[in-house]
Amino acid sequence: MSALCPPPSPAVAKTEISMNGESPLLAATFAYWDNILGPRVRHIWAPKTDQVLLSDGEITFLANHTLNGEILRNAESGAIDVKFFVLAEKRVIIVSLIFDGNWNGDRSTYGLSIILPQSELAFYLPLHRVCVDRLTHIIRKGRIWMHKGQSIIPMLTGEVIPVMELLSSMKSHSVPEEIDISDTVLNDDDIGDSCHEGFLLNAISSHLQTCGCSVVVGSSAEKVNKIVRTLCLFLTPSERKCSRLCRSESSFKYESGLFVQGLLKDATGSFVLPFRQVMYAPYPTTHIDVDVNTVKQMPPCHEHIYNQRRYMRSELTAFWRANSDEEMSQDPIIHTDESFTPDLNVFQDILHRDTLVKAFLDQIFHLKPGLSLRSTFLAQFLLVLHRKALTLIKYIEDDTQKGKKPFKSLRSLKIDLDLTAEGDLNIIMALAEKIKPGLHSFIFGRPFYISVQERDMLMTF
Repeated sequence: MSALCPPPSPAVAKTEISMNGESPLLAATFAYWDNILGPRVRHIWAPKTDQVLLSDGEITFLANHTLNGEILRNAESGAIDVKFFVLAEKRVIIVSLIFDGNWNGDRSTYGLSIILPQSELAFYLPLHRVCVDRLTHIIRKGRIWMHKGQSIIPMLTGEVIPVMELLSSMKSHSVPEEIDISDTVLNDDDIGDSCHEGFLLNAISSHLQTCGCSVVVGSSAEKVNKIVRTLCLFLTPSERKCSRLCRSESSFKYESGLFVQGLLKDATGSFVLPFRQVMYAPYPTTHIDVDVNTVKQMPPCHEHIYNQRRYMRSELTAFWRANSDEEMSQDPIIHTDESFTPDLNVFQDILHRDTLVKAFLDQIFHLKPGLSLRSTFLAQFLLVLHRKALTLIKYIEDDTQKGKKPFKSLRSLKIDLDLTAEGDLNIIMALAEKIKPGLHSFIFGRPFYISVQERDMLMTF
């Protein structure tokens, strides 16, 4: 009778990862479709713990679940499908990215998945976009590895571990959904109690101009976290859950995709932001140094997205042209696309001042601290900004007949909506961009692309 039983499945290779603190992730898996055996798991990554929450067999079963039915997948070449499963009977959620790949001449369907307990659903949802963006780029690189016949597992291990570390750090140091204004700079008796007036004005103004994305660095965790909480007051509750406080004992790594994050300087008093991760952030970022009270910002959305796409294309081209594992494993700052030379100094001084934040700060510090008055005044200010952003979107829709015609006059928009100060316009445009993605490039993108093309053409003479 035993001869009639199918042979046991070979053991799946597994990498256990030591984590600092609690890991909300149960496992990550890389699976593929075998035309004879069906869904198969090639590798499992799991945090090293004393308590076994899921056995290897259960992880394999869940990973197989994500590829069932994909044999008839009809997708465009290069497409990556994001699947979200909630399996109540197993009390887990699975986020799986399904894609086609060519490995050693054998084309098949693959799935890169992360598995979390169902109890972590509320924790994970605000971070869904961050994780999907990270996993998507891993797949872009992985396809090149596979096509060149390289071993993809070491590359995946190097990319999956940072994702697991990110989720672990967000579990322990994420900003709460509700922030008490008494824990921020806005509760001080005077604007000069915690920081210089001009510094706070520049920090909040630039923070709003860069779509609410900021990185705060310094030597004191208490000072850094106070500014982080202050900036998070200007975010929505879900965006706050996608922000992170700094850790007092040691510094986290910079993570692209977070809205606000605090980072500690090293023993020498310096902190270097990784160029690649900064470029891959979905929005431009404000850089705030609380030790020297400086505020720098990246170029606006349309320019950031333009540079991001050229950098991404150049990076993948470098991987494609690499001749060895060592070359492919590097983060190439020297690009093979000769037409694109990135500016490594992506942060610049604030070019445009505003009146909205200045008036807000002048008025809020006239109110008595320690009461709910300042919280109410802040809520009113944020409501005004939101209404202005909705009005701007409606104005552009009416002027362009919802994108059917080109936008006529930016000058008329500034006058009609009382946004003549460039800083005010940048703040409202950034808020409008989050409500209606692509609006920034629709208004400013065409003249920017033309000017870049003209510059490139002149440089060839």
